[in-house]
Amino acid sequence: MLEPPHFRGYQPYGTSSKGQPPVELLYEEYEALKWADYFGMSHHEACRNMGISRSTFARIYEHARRKIARALVETREITTSPGNAAFDEDWYECRDCHARFTLRHVRRKENCPSCESNDLESITK
Repeated sequence: MLEPPHFRGYQPYGTSSKGQPPVELLYEEYEALKWADYFGMSHHEACRNMGISRSTFARIYEHARRKIARALVETREITTSPGNAAFDEDWYECRDCHARFTLRHVRRKENCPSCESNDLESITK
């Protein structure tokens, strides 16, 4: 099952990136990096897990690598964005504690499972 990253972004430490726009990493690019680099899968295995063709995976993966390299070399912030990713379930983020979850993680549909806040935002729609 695909899920959005559990973070909204990263910032360089020890330097200022003010004035430079952040590098936007799409959810599908994050997924490609996760399957290929974190889990160490071949591109063939990773594209099957993502439900996309091998050529589409290669394109997404290459874009993700270039974006991460740009952010590191140019000391830019990285932010995440839903892009074109499709999920089996709707995901939400708590605006108070920034927890990310699906409704199956929630005891009461209107509250965050971490802090019980009802200030929730859909992140996959």
